[in-house]
Amino acid sequence: MNYDTSTIDADGRLLTDGSPPPPRWRRWAVIGVVVLLAGILAWVFFRPAPEAVDPLKSGGARDQQIPSISVAVPGRDTVRAIISGTGSLAARREMPIGVVGEGGLVTRVLVEPGDWVRAGQTLATVDRSVQAETAESLAAQVRVARADAEIAESELKRAQQLVDRGFISKADVERRTATRDGARARVAVAEAQLAETRARNQRLDIRAPAAGLVLARAVEPGQIVGGGQAVLFRIAMDGQMEMRAQLAENDLARVRRGAVADVTPVGASESVRGQVWQVSPIIDPQTRQGIARIALPYAESLRPGGFASARIVAGASVSPQLPESAVLSDSNGNYVYVLNDKNQVVRRDIRIGEVSDGGVSIASGLDGTERVVLTAGGFLAPGQKVKPTLVKIER
Repeated sequence: MNYDTSTIDADGRLLTDGSPPPPRWRRWAVIGVVVLLAGILAWVFFRPAPEAVDPLKSGGARDQQIPSISVAVPGRDTVRAIISGTGSLAARREMPIGVVGEGGLVTRVLVEPGDWVRAGQTLATVDRSVQAETAESLAAQVRVARADAEIAESELKRAQQLVDRGFISKADVERRTATRDGARARVAVAEAQLAETRARNQRLDIRAPAAGLVLARAVEPGQIVGGGQAVLFRIAMDGQMEMRAQLAENDLARVRRGAVADVTPVGASESVRGQVWQVSPIIDPQTRQGIARIALPYAESLRPGGFASARIVAGASVSPQLPESAVLSDSNGNYVYVLNDKNQVVRRDIRIGEVSDGGVSIASGLDGTERVVLTAGGFLAPGQKVKPTLVKIER
């Protein structure tokens, strides 16, 4: 016997036997979706028409879209062409000093490296005891020769007085005259020998040939020195120094004699001003470099053999100068952006000159009166309108 197990739920729907009723949340979700779609359709069909835009009221919005950039009028300044180089320091005129005379035992050394000496000043003395005795012997010979010459002179005078009386013949007078002349000659020879010996003795001492600064000393008391001895002292004439700057071949061709240069030794905080006094006439075939010799006055920071850097002024020109941020480049070359009278960006092709710490000099393309975009040029396009802010370029 079959029984109908269908039931009716609380909402009046017929439920079959064994099937659970649907969840209530699903019913409410379906209702919510239907309501949302109805609202969207109502907004689409019943929204008010947009009002016409007033051009006079929209200027402020457009102004907010115009970028604000920094511009400057570079003007024209004197731009120096600077060539940088490095090299070693040395004495401009170094005098090596050794033994001039016969040499001997060094008894005293009177100077040290770093001392200033005058021309002819004794640097070291050499023992001269034997030479002094020789000089004294020659001085005695000079005195003997002079005495003989005085006797011969007096005898000649007496003979001349007696020849008129007939007591002495003229032949005797002539012999006495010859004796007097021979005595005088022996005096001259003895004096010359004495002078030579004294001069040799003076050369035993080692002396400075010119005023200057003692750079090195290679002799000590008790040392025996001779004529073939190595250099004992080195002196920088008048204390003058120089820098031998190594420059590339292209840079060396731009350097002229008399050019001003600032030399900064390694470890020094201040530079020394000098002048180029010689430009090398040859180029090293291996390194393709040449030497510019810069004359320098004496300074404590300048030590021969040290290393230094130099900034040489190779010339000057009057041209606009801009910071590196203002100069752009592409496949067509270097350029800058300038503003016209409508504050619109205009591309201007340029040719750059010297590049230094102060900026980039413009060799051609600008006359210095333009308003040049300093920064953000890479984000602009020709014809774009901008709001300029005029600033001053720091030199």
